[in-house]
Amino acid sequence: MGPSSPLARKLFPLLTILLLFPEPPTLAQTIAPVSPPQPRALPPEEAGDLLMARQQYLEAIEAYRLAPYDADTLNKMGVAWHHLFAIGEARRNYELALAMRPDFPDAINNLGAADFAEKKYGEAIHLYRRALQLAPDSAIFLVNLGTAWFAEGKSSRGMDAYRNALSMDPGVFDLDSPQIVNGPITDRERAEQDYCIARLFAEINNSDRALEYLRKAVGAGFHDRRRLLHDQAFASLRQTADFAAFAAEMRLQ
Repeated sequence: MGPSSPLARKLFPLLTILLLFPEPPTLAQTIAPVSPPQPRALPPEEAGDLLMARQQYLEAIEAYRLAPYDADTLNKMGVAWHHLFAIGEARRNYELALAMRPDFPDAINNLGAADFAEKKYGEAIHLYRRALQLAPDSAIFLVNLGTAWFAEGKSSRGMDAYRNALSMDPGVFDLDSPQIVNGPITDRERAEQDYCIARLFAEINNSDRALEYLRKAVGAGFHDRRRLLHDQAFASLRQTADFAAFAAEMRLQ
């Protein structure tokens, strides 16, 4: 059958249409697969903050090294080193931060914590007080000052600092942030500190928190039964069934 035959002349237009308009593609062919959205890469400082919250301190330091070189980042690097007990590195970063911003209260407070870690309590007290002059509403700085006073054996001043901190922020003793730096403390000092915090809660009639810190004190080695049973700060608490249960539990009676 030649192209000029009658049958060919009838089929040619149909063949032309099929070649120009092939079979329509399927839906799977027309829609490209959708990839899941990629997570946004965090800026280095934000990534460091996230790693600090996860207590991944070495990784946080590496992230901060990629962040802008400023007082805030240097202070945060110091805190990360501090949590790793690398006090020398922590101090170096705090001092670099203060060289950039001499009136940076957080770095001053943290430098005080470095002194506290090295048992230089007088220097720590000086720095905590300086930080408080710049940030008088910081309950955390007051707690640090109080702890240093306790370490110096000046419990009355320590109690005053704790009392003022608690009046500023009732939750100050519950703070648990990777940015908060604590100095080392012996079991005896911890027991005395917890006992004094219990007294403060008893003074404001918060029996539950007072008992909580009394348990912590006993757990840290507080054994002065006579002091506890005659301390006027706990006079009202001692009349409660909860205290009786606590005393029996701790074998204080």
